[in-house]
Amino acid sequence: MPTSQRHPSAQALEDDVLATEIEPPVKKSEDRVPARRTGATAGARSVVKPLRSIAIFGAVGALVAAVALPAYAASKPAEAATTVQQLAAVDAQSLVVASEATAAPLARGTFTATTPEEIEKKKAEEAAAARAAAAATASASSSSTSFNTAGYALVSPGSGEVRYPLPQGSYNVSRTVGGGHNGADMLAPAGTPIYAAAAGVVRASAESIGGYGVAVMLDSVVGGQRVQTTYGHMIYGSRQVQAGETVSAGQLIGYVGSTGRSTANHLHFEVWVNGGLLEPIAWLGANAG
Repeated sequence: MPTSQRHPSAQALEDDVLATEIEPPVKKSEDRVPARRTGATAGARSVVKPLRSIAIFGAVGALVAAVALPAYAASKPAEAATTVQQLAAVDAQSLVVASEATAAPLARGTFTATTPEEIEKKKAEEAAAARAAAAATASASSSSTSFNTAGYALVSPGSGEVRYPLPQGSYNVSRTVGGGHNGADMLAPAGTPIYAAAAGVVRASAESIGGYGVAVMLDSVVGGQRVQTTYGHMIYGSRQVQAGETVSAGQLIGYVGSTGRSTANHLHFEVWVNGGLLEPIAWLGANAG
């Protein structure tokens, strides 16, 4: 039927039906609630994920710190020691002393005298030694024939086991045993020959033997007795025998001088028999031939 011929009420009803089909349905409150719940759940999940990552990174950092800190603490003293050594090497005025270092005592012989008195004493000793060495050198450079032996025999006159140590008539006795003096001082001109009083072995022969100065000491056996004789204050360089040599009675052993503790030219002559001291002039008078 043509539209123009339709009934007005029918046309209105058809329009309402079309309008109803075109208009979107109105959402109800029940339909909107699930949508709001779904959005809230998604928001909560988006917040939890970053928090979980932060917690994981925090745990890993704590684990790394727990492992690294003890190792760093253990290596710290070595680094500090190296730093101290480097500073000591750079700064020449610094001194690094280990805790186990100890003080070592100094021996007196490891350092020299510093006081004026000690220095002066040392200089005096050195000067005296130099003078003695010079005198010994000068005397040694001269031969034994340089001593004036005119009128003296080079072998003590006489016979027997005992001889006089000086030529007869060449000496005077100024002092003998007593008052701490152990021998006879036989004054004689410098260079007077000195002879061995008995045959024996030279026990000592030196340019300086204590207060005797230049001296010779002999060990002999006379009449079955042990006899020790000493000849002191000889001239430097005049000794004719050395330690260990064997000499005969009356053999030339040196020349009269004034070395050691002496104030004049003389022979200091000692005699010991079987370890006991005897008066030398009396012993010579009783035994010399």
